[in-house]
Amino acid sequence: MSIEARMQSLNERHRELDNALNEEISYPAFDEDRVQDLKRRKLAIKDELEQLKTKVPN
Repeated sequence: MSIEARMQSLNERHRELDNALNEEISYPAFDEDRVQDLKRRKLAIKDELEQLKTKVPN
């Protein structure tokens, strides 16, 4: 998988996690553990994306 394809896949996954997070917090009694897990996973993806950006030639 090329770096660009990996970045595209990560961006898509990040959007999916963001949607799941927004859905979860829309409930009055949302699961705080799930929210924290989703946030951790989003941050890990963001970190990987930032690392990959340094490897892509401009």
